[in-house]
Amino acid sequence: DDDDLREQVVEAWVLGLERGGWQSIHDIPYAWNIHEVTNVEHVRGVTKIALESAEIQRDFHGADPDIDTIVAACLLHDVGKCYEYVDHVDAERLDDPDREHYANEEIPHSISGYALAHEVGCPLDVQRAIPHFLGEVPTRTLEAELVKSANSASSNAITQSAMGITLKEWVDKYSQTQD
Repeated sequence: DDDDLREQVVEAWVLGLERGGWQSIHDIPYAWNIHEVTNVEHVRGVTKIALESAEIQRDFHGADPDIDTIVAACLLHDVGKCYEYVDHVDAERLDDPDREHYANEEIPHSISGYALAHEVGCPLDVQRAIPHFLGEVPTRTLEAELVKSANSASSNAITQSAMGITLKEWVDKYSQTQD
């Protein structure tokens, strides 16, 4: 139920923060090279955009997206940054990250975030919405598409305001998920 899902979201973040060695959730940057915006600010923006989009889909098209799935997936879509970004912040923001097992940039945050959501028992519909940078995810749902679109909208706004480039330009230049 909603309380179980809420607890799973919190548990995933607690595990990610502990294993990554983070002192505060507010210390995680939006991107390894964009520190002006925190991951918390980005996740809040993605959640708001996705919820408003879900309402529009309902009002204009009669769709019935699951709001709990959308909120949980939005809140978890970047939880993997707890592992990926430990080498891109000042050391005083961290307390002994578990680099041997978790904290490194070798695994993209969309994959480690998926693994965290799976580990804590999030429903499959939530898990499916997390690997947002990957190609086609099996059984892509409306909820997953809303999260992916909201993430793209937020990310475009952030990269344009912080670096003067589009999200596509940022991905082409900096993303580790490119060939």
